Amino acid sequence: MIRFNQFSLARGTKPLFDNTTFTLNPGEKAGLVGANGAGKSTLFAVLLGELHADGGDFSIPPTWRIAHVAQETPAADKTALDYTLDGDAALRAIEARIAAASAAHDGAAEGEAHAAFADADGYTAPARAEALLLGLGFTLDQTREPVSSFSGGWRMRLNLAQALMCRSDLLLLDEPTNHLDLDAIVWLEDWLHRYTGTLIVISHDREFLDSVCNVTLHLEQQQIKRYGGNYSQFEVLRAQQIALQQSAYEKQQRTVAHLQSYINRFKAQATKARQAQSRVKALEKMELIAPAHATSPFTFEFRAPDSAPNPMMVMEDVRCGYHGEEGVEIPIVDHVMLSIQNGQRIGLLGANGQGKSTLIKTLAGTLEALGGHVREGKGLRIGYFAQHQLETLRADDTPLQHLARLAPDTREQELRDFLGSFNFSGEMATSKVAPFSGGEKARLALALIIWQKPNLLLLDEPTNHLDLETRHALTMALAQFEGTLILVSHDRHLLRATTDQFMLVAKHRLTEFDGDLDDYRDWLLQHAAEQRAALKAGTTANGANGGADSGADNSVNRKEQRRLEAETRQKLAHLKKPLQSRITKIEKEMDALNTEKAALDAFVVDPASYEPEQKNKLTEAIRRQADVNARLEALEAEWLETHEELEQIG
Repeated sequence: MIRFNQFSLARGTKPLFDNTTFTLNPGEKAGLVGANGAGKSTLFAVLLGELHADGGDFSIPPTWRIAHVAQETPAADKTALDYTLDGDAALRAIEARIAAASAAHDGAAEGEAHAAFADADGYTAPARAEALLLGLGFTLDQTREPVSSFSGGWRMRLNLAQALMCRSDLLLLDEPTNHLDLDAIVWLEDWLHRYTGTLIVISHDREFLDSVCNVTLHLEQQQIKRYGGNYSQFEVLRAQQIALQQSAYEKQQRTVAHLQSYINRFKAQATKARQAQSRVKALEKMELIAPAHATSPFTFEFRAPDSAPNPMMVMEDVRCGYHGEEGVEIPIVDHVMLSIQNGQRIGLLGANGQGKSTLIKTLAGTLEALGGHVREGKGLRIGYFAQHQLETLRADDTPLQHLARLAPDTREQELRDFLGSFNFSGEMATSKVAPFSGGEKARLALALIIWQKPNLLLLDEPTNHLDLETRHALTMALAQFEGTLILVSHDRHLLRATTDQFMLVAKHRLTEFDGDLDDYRDWLLQHAAEQRAALKAGTTANGANGGADSGADNSVNRKEQRRLEAETRQKLAHLKKPLQSRITKIEKEMDALNTEKAALDAFVVDPASYEPEQKNKLTEAIRRQADVNARLEALEAEWLETHEELEQIG
């Protein structure tokens, strides 16, 4: 096991750990959390033997092999596949033994080395490395390309693949999801669930931590405290410990009240029901963990937008893409038909490179459509946060100067007060942006967007540089935002809490995804399984014996038949799941409407409702009764239609 006993360590004059004690058992998967600068990366350096204790002691089994993700990738000429295979150092050592024995014409040594190679699953290693790369988003052709041809983000994926290739007893992952899209994150989670060694992971992705970890190590006030359970369970336990900080807790309860007020106002209105429902989800989560965030660096809220058009924007047969050399069109997403309604909260799904950012840029107007028509409603105000938004900030300007450019006629004190609500107070408001951290720059970029009171928010990976606390503040602010939202993010917690419908960008098309994030995860894993099966089938075919007899052929045919039957069953289940999900949603809404209808019917037939003082209430009840009946009719038709589709598939 890993054991820290009265462990102390300082970096320079700053003590990071002071007489801290904890243990981690073999096979446990731990999330390492704490504020920036608390010592998370330092702890990894200790585990890797790069730093040593100033006091106390630390022990780890001497035979354990440790894998971690390298921060640098040499611009090597070797292929991505070979670079990944280098992660299995033991296998590479055996290959060297084979080569040395062959060169020395030592048949006995070469035979022993070949036996060791087989025992180490050397013959399946290329296929295993290939599967890792495909899971992390590389194409089959890219696995044969040189490392030097890949950009920084893809090289980090190569380093991750190399770490996963290592047959390790302890795996250390520092922000592994930073350079991954949602598809690759889902694949990585699935891989880590099957990993049998001990895992310690640093991450700001709470849903990733919840899925992968069964222990949480919290760094605070120079101590490492162990909590049993994933990140959400840790939050609840910690909330109970600090709930005595009543004044800060009450401040957050005012935010809860604000959310509840919105829900109470709009849950009975058909046009606002879905938006209210997303607030209900956020409220349920917030009420549970609010005290744990009582010490958050800051909270903020979006300014109420002015009146908004409806529809906000309409895209008719739009072709999104770029102009290449000599004006050649490079379409990325074709035939986009989209009408954005006021109050919609849409999450965009799809792998990297499929066109989510291209679509967002076209909506924002920073990229001109290659074809089709884009119509904006009168009074539309777009707030756009791009993946590379931080690069648009002027390094030599201060936060105050950035904001003053947007509001030249506003008093300086008002600007300072606004920046203060984003934790840019005092000298920080007048400091140059250049030395700011990525998280501080992201906060400033968000503040500049919020000042402009947009009624349509387009957010492309807004959490990339944010820590867990700031992500929580953004999630709560977006849950309260009363405008329209379109969000691209690999942070599933943010997507779940702030959006209520999903659209998928895949195969150059934008389509509605009829399901939730769990359905999307199942869809991705099934796709990955099919890819692995195809890869395995290809490998088997390549190694097949051309002289096999007819009995072997029959066996292969039976196997192929069983495989096809299983594939058909999987496809049917995949087709049925979104329909079943839709039926469940329809029935849930119908139940709620029938309950409301019964109450309205009882009110309308009650003689007391016709008293003069009840006139307005009666009028509203009759109007609402008509709306409910019309909606129930539409839902019943949709329910029947969906059942017919399900029966046809069956």
